[in-house]
Amino acid sequence: MQFQINPASRLPIYEQLVRQVREAIARGDLKPDDRLPPVRNLSRDLVINPNTVARAYSELARDGLLSNRPGRGVFVAGVKPELTPEARQQRLFEFLDKFLTEGVHLGFSKDEVTRLVSVRARQFQWNSKKERVS
Repeated sequence: MQFQINPASRLPIYEQLVRQVREAIARGDLKPDDRLPPVRNLSRDLVINPNTVARAYSELARDGLLSNRPGRGVFVAGVKPELTPEARQQRLFEFLDKFLTEGVHLGFSKDEVTRLVSVRARQFQWNSKKERVS
């Protein structure tokens, strides 16, 4: 997995790393128990402060996406659905509302948004569990 930082981005560097790791996990590029580069190595490769990498890793660990194994490194955590189905659905609805609001403001039609979501969804790794959403 190659991480890239855009120093001209308005997004803080640690958030750029967080987004890249989140997306890599969602796409299946990073799988449970995959080891991430050590903080010092990644900071050296990206020419950024080690504290920035540590902050990104800490945020991802706090969200349950990474686990720190002392003396061994930082690894992708397994999926642990700790939220109730209702809480998971509510959390997704909050993200969807932001996404759809942005689509409206950018001038997309409902059909265009639906088509684009379908195209992008094919690039992600989905759970095989089937749960009904009401």
